[in-house]
Amino acid sequence: MKAMIFAAGLGTRLRPLTDDRPKALVEINGVTLLERVIHNLADYGFTDIVVNVHHFADKIIAFLDQSHSFGLNIAISDERDLLLETGGGVLHARDFLDGNEPFLVHNVDILSTINLAEFYRTHCDSQALATILVKDRPTQRYFLFNDNDALCGWTNIKTGETKPSGVNASLLQHLAFGGIHVMSPKIFPLLHDFAEGNPVFSITPFYIQACRNHFIQGYQPTDGYRWLDVGKPESIQAASELFPL
Repeated sequence: MKAMIFAAGLGTRLRPLTDDRPKALVEINGVTLLERVIHNLADYGFTDIVVNVHHFADKIIAFLDQSHSFGLNIAISDERDLLLETGGGVLHARDFLDGNEPFLVHNVDILSTINLAEFYRTHCDSQALATILVKDRPTQRYFLFNDNDALCGWTNIKTGETKPSGVNASLLQHLAFGGIHVMSPKIFPLLHDFAEGNPVFSITPFYIQACRNHFIQGYQPTDGYRWLDVGKPESIQAASELFPL
């Protein structure tokens, strides 16, 4: 099975830890975020992984070389010339990810104990273009889902903005994105058309537009699990306690 790890970000929320290293190489109990995500993916059967790089890209490449890619097939999607954001990053890695099976996309700063194989199977058993990990947690921006777990839109509760226009957010479930998703390879021509020649774009506005014509589903694990966005220095201590190994 194939997966992509988003590791190209500037890590601005983790400064000063990312002043001399990429976010992917920040350590939790002596183990880098990148290594933790790679091992987690491998534990659930993902053997072909592409990692996008930009900020301190050479350090990530050297780390993977020194680790002999942890015995997996790990490729690099090079964004050193231009940081492409999430949607552009997936499209840029098309040559590695495209094929006859879905692929999983995982933010490097998300740590969890979610059963990724079950998550992947849930997507495969559906007709969804993409399956998004979501969680009922406080945040400012939410995806909006109907009772069938179909994505219907997005809202910013601070500004009151809702997309697409005409969507009644009060009638829909408000769920926060969990930083992991599974995508069908059918997504690539749609991403190409959405980009319209601009390689830099986020996946969120793409999802908001695509959900009008395509089934994009939310996924909430039913069992208890640990999940943490290690995006800020103050989250390091919490991560050390939640993920000791």
